[in-house]
Amino acid sequence: MPVSTRKFIRDFQPSDYVEGVFCISNAQLGRTKTDKPYLKCLLKDKSGDLAARMWSIDQDFYRQLPQEGFVYIEGEVQAYQGDLQLIIRVIEPHTPTQEEIHDLLPVSPRPIDEMFAELTALMGTLKHPGMAALAQVYLTDEPLMTAFRVCPAAKNMHHAYLGGLLEHTLQLLKLANAICPLYPKLSRDIVMMGLFLHDLGKTREIVFDRAFSYSDRGELVGHIVDGAIMLHDRAQLVMRQTGQRLPKHAVMVLQHIILSHHGQPEFGAAKFPSTPEAILVSLLDNLDARCFMALAAARPDRDNPVDLGGNFTEKQWALETKLFRPDPLGE
Repeated sequence: MPVSTRKFIRDFQPSDYVEGVFCISNAQLGRTKTDKPYLKCLLKDKSGDLAARMWSIDQDFYRQLPQEGFVYIEGEVQAYQGDLQLIIRVIEPHTPTQEEIHDLLPVSPRPIDEMFAELTALMGTLKHPGMAALAQVYLTDEPLMTAFRVCPAAKNMHHAYLGGLLEHTLQLLKLANAICPLYPKLSRDIVMMGLFLHDLGKTREIVFDRAFSYSDRGELVGHIVDGAIMLHDRAQLVMRQTGQRLPKHAVMVLQHIILSHHGQPEFGAAKFPSTPEAILVSLLDNLDARCFMALAAARPDRDNPVDLGGNFTEKQWALETKLFRPDPLGE
């Protein structure tokens, strides 16, 4: 494959003039203070994402643009409220080549095979024979695991890149492996299995073969309910294939973890976490997601540091605050 000559988002500097193909996400039509329509969206390539605005746009032309897809862009990078944004001068729908797709879809910085081997080893530490058998039913489901290895953890928020779901799940298992010994009354097997299963429904919810978007099933059912359905089906397989009967409450408690891991109904939870293990799973999930978003916003990976004219990011709506950028012990 030829070496790309494009300039990636992580390398953008204020006043750069940019032209090229990008993923576009969350394209919306806003209104200026003088009630003129403008485009606001998020642009992405494999190195990161960037807020973008086009201050003058015809509404009929806006309808021709994909809300989630690919576009050709020309515009100028600006520093704004402690962050970078792109002011779009030209925008057109675009069908990318395979070479362009390679530059556009973000990928986990960690090798996927390495992460999956580490996850498999951690799941191999389960002690209860029923939980070990259930884990094997999932891990030997080749189509599911193929999707799990590649699926993003989210469309836009945390770990929104190929391999992101695997990376996020592995990080949670490693956190639990360290924390569970501090709370010996917790069922480690239930915590580990619950973390492994909590987001597996995203393999059906998120479309990730081109631009990241939601499938019809994702829109109508969603990963939380789908994960609980998948668990019911695979628990039946355990009993049919191995003769191993799962303990009376095990499947129900694991389904509860899946249904409650978002913590509160306003964040998508079907139930409040109501077992000690479900509470830990929800807290760890929130910990990893929020730390990832905070570090990505306040300390992004850049080969060339950018002076953004301030110590704070713009408000991070998912975190409900601006973030202080400087490393407090840095030079």
